[in-house]
Amino acid sequence: MWMVGVRPVPDALGRVNKLELITLEELGRPRIDVVVNCSGVFRDLFVNQMNLLDRAIKLAAEQDEPLDMNFVRKHAIQQAEELNCSLREASTRVFSNASGSYSSNVNLAVENSSWNDEAQLQEMYLTRKSFAFNSDAPGAGMEESRAVFESALKTVDATFQNLDSSEISLTDVSHYFDSDPTKLVQGLRADGKMPASYVADTTTANAQVRSLSETVRLDSRTKMLNPKWYEGMLSSGYEGVREIQKRLTNTMGWSATAGAVDNWVYDEANAVFIEDEEMQKRLMETNPNSFRKMVATFLEANGRGYWDAPEEKLERLRELYVEVEDKIEGVE
Repeated sequence: MWMVGVRPVPDALGRVNKLELITLEELGRPRIDVVVNCSGVFRDLFVNQMNLLDRAIKLAAEQDEPLDMNFVRKHAIQQAEELNCSLREASTRVFSNASGSYSSNVNLAVENSSWNDEAQLQEMYLTRKSFAFNSDAPGAGMEESRAVFESALKTVDATFQNLDSSEISLTDVSHYFDSDPTKLVQGLRADGKMPASYVADTTTANAQVRSLSETVRLDSRTKMLNPKWYEGMLSSGYEGVREIQKRLTNTMGWSATAGAVDNWVYDEANAVFIEDEEMQKRLMETNPNSFRKMVATFLEANGRGYWDAPEEKLERLRELYVEVEDKIEGVE
């Protein structure tokens, strides 16, 4: 709300259900256009907040102000002309899944290696996350509004997500990259420019905003490549190996949606879990199915252009895949 220049106003009982426009003089800067894409859970639990956000953005768009001081209005006018719709409809900025639906399913495609290319993942995101919240039709549920969603994304310069739990980071679960539109925005922008991507770490009192790539690097060092972490996982046996495999898969998810994973992350992971003969044996003996998936993920990362690896490493991975496959099938 602060970005678009609107403040929430509590009533006499402290309930926030009104909005107040902040003047440009008080704001001291232009109104910044935003696109909000909520999870299905947020949609279900915080409908009042979605209502306030939608009203706030539309209020900003309807102000008769210089376009260079109100980018919400500037973009909404452009989109209204492009889509031949009203200014209020064009200023829709709060989106999520269809009612009763959750996730973009990008995470499931990555986890199961069931996608052909990034364009397929981006189409899944657009198809499932382009349902608009409309404060003008309370109780009507989410309305399919892909054209407005795509048009709004074409002007995005930066993407942002928030980390609010020290127990769940970017690669602990697949939901974060499932919600990431970084490469999608790049594909929609007329200039093909990759938007800047940021993550706010609010897990401590000293909140920090880092770039997405920096956050992925930090996550890799402190979790997947940290001996204390992976030895802790291995002490849990079968499930621990599966957790290591899941983290590697989720890391590749960030390559698929944002190109945010450095080559050294895959190099170091390969050195820790594949090139170390003792570690390799432990993983294969403890959970051969997850180890097979790990080997396949390394090969997939290379095949999709996310990891540049020498041929001898790839050949060893292929040999290992055959070995673990024979072990699972009971072939001597």
